[in-house]
Amino acid sequence: MTDEQPFTIRSIMAPLIAVVVGMIMVILDSTIVNVAFPKFQQEFNSSLSVVQWTFTGYTLALSAVIPLAGWMTDKFGTKRVFLTTIVLFTLGSVLCAMAQTIEQLIIFRIIQGLGGGMVAPIGMAIIYRLAPPHKVGAVMGVLGVPILIAPALGPVLSGWIIDYVSWHWIFLINLPIGIIAIAIGIRYLPVFPQGEAPRLDFLGMLLAPLAFSMLAFGVNEGAVDWTSTRTIIAITIGIATLIGLIVTELRHKQPLLELRVFRSSDFRRGILLLWLVQITLFGIMVLFPVYLQTVRGYSPLDTGLIMLVQAVGSIIFTPIGGRFFDKVGARPLALIGLTIISGALFWLTQVSLDTQLLLLLLPLFMIGSGMGLIMMALNTHVLNSAPRHLVGRVTSLTTAAQHVVTSFAVAGLTGFLALRTNGLTENVEVESIAVAYSDTFLLTAILSAVGVVLSLLLRKPKMDPNHSVSGTESTIN
Repeated sequence: MTDEQPFTIRSIMAPLIAVVVGMIMVILDSTIVNVAFPKFQQEFNSSLSVVQWTFTGYTLALSAVIPLAGWMTDKFGTKRVFLTTIVLFTLGSVLCAMAQTIEQLIIFRIIQGLGGGMVAPIGMAIIYRLAPPHKVGAVMGVLGVPILIAPALGPVLSGWIIDYVSWHWIFLINLPIGIIAIAIGIRYLPVFPQGEAPRLDFLGMLLAPLAFSMLAFGVNEGAVDWTSTRTIIAITIGIATLIGLIVTELRHKQPLLELRVFRSSDFRRGILLLWLVQITLFGIMVLFPVYLQTVRGYSPLDTGLIMLVQAVGSIIFTPIGGRFFDKVGARPLALIGLTIISGALFWLTQVSLDTQLLLLLLPLFMIGSGMGLIMMALNTHVLNSAPRHLVGRVTSLTTAAQHVVTSFAVAGLTGFLALRTNGLTENVEVESIAVAYSDTFLLTAILSAVGVVLSLLLRKPKMDPNHSVSGTESTIN
């Protein structure tokens, strides 16, 4: 986009739609399966501990392939790799619908994850490269809508499908969506100029998936028993390989993950705050639906409809956050958004069995609104803190790290909840279970309050207007 041709979002709407459709499909699938756990137990005559691997296996696969996204796009081209990942994810979805045993379903979910892991980082890099620096916030605000609302829409769609159709359509619904994304992508996604493909970082390619997978596996196992042999071995291997990965990537001239970007203080502050937001967001998205069903007795569909209020808040405020980011930067938005979220979470600590539904919907709307203001602002702030020609690698780094942090968050919060509810599984003690959930919400509220303080440390990164997307002249010193 040249200076003589004024930029409008409409001018990149076609490729934006291709990316958004693909990201909606993948992000939706991250949460749509959770509501179906009881159905899977019944359908495959399996225990919950085994059924949970339909989610864990998917997450591990995501974590494993995300670090490869940067090198893959450098080697084979952004458009080609993006479309290939959509094809693989769609194929995995069809296979999931055809599963006859729980073991098959777990394997096919892993195939889904191998395809879906690269969609988000590559999609964000595509849009970031299409938008001029002074309009990145507005464009990312549009892109942020599916990132925030898809997880909230997942339980609604899943509950309706389970109640009125068939669990198979939880996965088959991805077939038409995937075909649409592929068709639009083939027609409208641009082919970015390719330079000489960098030398493959073989050691980094081996260490990164192993480190992220072992850490994610160890934390998920730790939610059950932190002292078990499997947990200790997985976390030990994960930490050891992570240290090896850091040393390797810092010494490599063309690393798989550009860890040298952490030398930027703006990047460090932004990514730390983004991790706290991720912990808060996914903690509520995982725990609150369980609370509604186990404590309040709502059906899966009713639970999904209640959680939809959070999505409404995100829909309203995500574009607003994108527009204001271009004018004021991330700090005011993070301060306001996290203050709203913290207030809502402290509100949830006071809920009881007698709390009216309206008093549950209001804090959910506040959380969605706050997330809408800050999520894409922080993502864009982090990208702006890195040289533009490294965006493809930085998005791989940040997305992979967020998956690991999310795994820590979900496992840690569910582990804390398990400790608080230990021995409180009888119906006569539902009130005690409700108190345990309130304590868990209090923990997320405290983490969010810490984020409010950290948001004061953010500053707007200095943007070089002459720094081109495909430039190679900048380095991180």
